[in-house]
Amino acid sequence: MATVIFFHSVYGLRSLENEAVERVQAAGHKAFAPDLYEGLIARSIEEGFEFKDEIGWPTICERAEWAMAGLPASTVLAGFSMGAAVAASLWPKRPKTAGVLFLHGIAGIADNARKGLPVQLHLAEPDPFEPEEDVAAWRSAAARSGIAADIFTYPGGGHLYTDASLPDYDATAADLTWKRVISFLDAVDAQA
Repeated sequence: MATVIFFHSVYGLRSLENEAVERVQAAGHKAFAPDLYEGLIARSIEEGFEFKDEIGWPTICERAEWAMAGLPASTVLAGFSMGAAVAASLWPKRPKTAGVLFLHGIAGIADNARKGLPVQLHLAEPDPFEPEEDVAAWRSAAARSGIAADIFTYPGGGHLYTDASLPDYDATAADLTWKRVISFLDAVDAQA
């Protein structure tokens, strides 16, 4: 069974992340979603950015590192939107990670990324937070790095299209994303 840690979006730890943990556990894997905001939950994206700024990026990343304590070195790093950047901040320090999942956000590729490391990227198309030129640049960087990147785009939904509590939600895209995520974790587990 694979172990995966999901880092939340700028909204804070909500039903999106908790349901992700439940889905992954129901598929036979271990999953965790730490609260990097320590109980704060934003009612709007603007409030979420205010929380992020008040807490500070270094503190958010430090809390994420603490959340990793005791988890296997192979733990899959995953994040929703802002959480993708949190996962990316840990990636260079976790060279034995079995895989990386970026949901609703592109984020940096570790300089020490293993050749062939499985990475999945899931984005709305178009995504107001991820301009087409940034996605193209990420695609090129992934190819240069030698990681095994699968990039999936989903037309029609909003930025956080897997979040049933937001107007962004797209049930068809969300279902397909979760099928692909579970397949990804099954494949990571099979390679272990």
